[in-house]
Amino acid sequence: MNDVIVELKDIKKFFPGVTALKNMSIQLKRGEIHGLIGENGAGKSTLIKVLTGVYKPDAGSIFVNGEEKRFQNPNEARAAGIACVYQELNIVTELSVTDNMFMGNYVKKKSGFLDYSYMDQKVKEIMSGMNQTVNPSTLCAELGMGLRQMIEIGKAILLEARVLILDEPTSSLGEKEVQELFRTVKLLKKKGIAILFVSHKLEELFELCDVVTVMRDAEHIITAPMQEMTKDKLIMHMVGRTMSNMYPKKESNPGETALEVRNLTRYGSFENVSFTARHGEILGFSGLVGAGRTEVFRCVFGVDPLDAGEIFINGKKIDIRDTRDAIAAGMAYVSEDRKGQGLVLEESVSRNLSLVNLKKFVKGFLINDKGVLKQAEDTVDTLKIKTPSVESQVINLSGGNQQKVVIGKWLNTDSAIYIFDEPTRGIDVGAKLEVYHVMNRLASEGKCVIMISSELPEILGMCDRVIVMRTGKIMGEIGRKETYFNQEDIMKAAWGGSIGNE
Repeated sequence: MNDVIVELKDIKKFFPGVTALKNMSIQLKRGEIHGLIGENGAGKSTLIKVLTGVYKPDAGSIFVNGEEKRFQNPNEARAAGIACVYQELNIVTELSVTDNMFMGNYVKKKSGFLDYSYMDQKVKEIMSGMNQTVNPSTLCAELGMGLRQMIEIGKAILLEARVLILDEPTSSLGEKEVQELFRTVKLLKKKGIAILFVSHKLEELFELCDVVTVMRDAEHIITAPMQEMTKDKLIMHMVGRTMSNMYPKKESNPGETALEVRNLTRYGSFENVSFTARHGEILGFSGLVGAGRTEVFRCVFGVDPLDAGEIFINGKKIDIRDTRDAIAAGMAYVSEDRKGQGLVLEESVSRNLSLVNLKKFVKGFLINDKGVLKQAEDTVDTLKIKTPSVESQVINLSGGNQQKVVIGKWLNTDSAIYIFDEPTRGIDVGAKLEVYHVMNRLASEGKCVIMISSELPEILGMCDRVIVMRTGKIMGEIGRKETYFNQEDIMKAAWGGSIGNE
């Protein structure tokens, strides 16, 4: 019996000025977890869209169970048994679990009314098969990201998918939710489903995948059994060079206090949070999902209002009522939600790069367009942003390059305090390294750099000090040279324990 369910052969896809896929081939086999990795812009998203019928290839062939197919739309791909759970979940939070899972495929009684008793029972069966318990009538707004993702996977099971594509499935999950997802993926593997697991996290591929395909510059580079790979080999294939130091931390020389907060409180989110951050250092904020880290800095930056507390910049008390006050005080904030809060997706790269400092180019009622373009070109060159042109729409860039645009936008303000919220989420190792170099450069220039991250290796690799939060409270603070500056003690604090104690 042929175990290959779906095969792509010599696929090509072109967009104006861009070769998105060049002779790309891949096989997805029954009961196999196939990892897919590559830098942002390597062509992974385009490959997924060809597989799911969103894009039609310009050349090459798609075979399903040995029969050649030409998908005209996503419905035809789904009918062929191919389903995808995207990084940005397709969940309507105002609807119930059952409504989300059966959307577009509602079951009706003979009377014409929807048969909720049947559909609710089916939801229970599917979720139970993934070792999940959920009330079918619960609104999805009341569920965490992990359960919402399970509902998306449940949709695929409901449609009897034979191929399941998981696109960066762990990017918004906590550690416990990630392990639940992995258990579910392994269960689906046992049922004979072919799984394409797309991730930037190398450790996930080694834990989960049977085989891995590496893409670079729109091409297939290598497909090999996971057991034959090492982290160094994978990175070399991805970027075309070795990367001996993933965390290029430079020796810092912290100066005076740049930012101090005293007893910050926002009821329901965090309480009595106090800390200092200094010029010339990288201060990390660690903790589990829901610890309150992002909520604190949304208030510090004026996105959300505070209920109590004081904020000082360079020793001077500052009243921050909104983001304009924060920017005027010398703060920059790279949001974790780059698409929703960091970019205007339909606008050009140059316009996005000048969003915060456009005043610099305005004289009277006129904008110095040449100045805006020159700034954009310089930023694109400095950050190595891959784009056909500075006039290209940001929506057409890869995730990693979109992230660089967000960072570039704030670098152009020449602020004194930079807050990076999950700055490397969903971007590849090459792009991560460039972000780390930016942070190092800012710190060496005497800027205050604050990094919120859920990735402990990143926190340990790049930060001078780490503040650990749990359920809206600070659990501890550790300096880089202290004995307890390690993954075990930070995790202990994140789970409610004391740093350095058993």
